[in-house]
Amino acid sequence: MTASIDDAREAAATSKAAATVPAFRTIDAETQHTVEQFLYAEAELLDQHRYHEWLELFAEDVHYWAPTRMTRTIRERDREIAARGESAFIEDDLHFLKGRVRRLTSGVSWSEEPPSRTRRLITNVRARPRDDGSLDVACNFYVYRSRLERHQDWFVGERFDVLRPAPSSQTGYPFLIADRTIVLDQSTLLAPSISVFL
Repeated sequence: MTASIDDAREAAATSKAAATVPAFRTIDAETQHTVEQFLYAEAELLDQHRYHEWLELFAEDVHYWAPTRMTRTIRERDREIAARGESAFIEDDLHFLKGRVRRLTSGVSWSEEPPSRTRRLITNVRARPRDDGSLDVACNFYVYRSRLERHQDWFVGERFDVLRPAPSSQTGYPFLIADRTIVLDQSTLLAPSISVFL
C-alpha cells in the first residue's frame, strides 16, 4: 500500500502514527536521483536569489504551508503540529508566492534590503510514488541566513512535497511542486522574521 503525504504529515505529528508509516521506502535509483537533483536545483535558485525562475517550479494550484508547532505532552503529540485551517507561519498559494517574490525583488522590503545571504542543505530525501503518477517526497532541510554584518538565523525541519511530473521541454525541470508542507523543528522561532523561502 502506498502511503500518502497525509500519512507522512501524521507521522511527523505523532509517534503512534510514525510506527504505522514505513521508514524504509523503495524507489528506483533513477527516480531517486532525479528527485534529489530537482531539490538541489531548487535550493541553488533560492541561494542565488533567482526567485522568478524558482516560481516556475510550482503548479498553478500549489499550496505552500508552514504550520505552527507547540510543545505537547506524549498524550497530546497528535496535536503538536497545527492542522490545515489552523494557525500557520506561512500559508500561500501561487498568487501569494508571486506577491512575496515581487516584494523581495522590489528593493523596498525592509527585512530583505540589503538581501540576506542564505545556504540551504537538503538531506534524507525519501520518495514514494502515488497512484496518480506524482510523488510524495519528504526531506530534511537546514536554511542558514546571514544578514547585514552580524545577524544570523537558521531554520531546521522537514518538508513534505507532492511532485507532479512535468515536461522538461516546457520548464527545463522534470517536476512541478503541487504541494509543500514545511514542518519546523522549533516551536518558538527566534528569528525576527521568515523573510526567506524555506
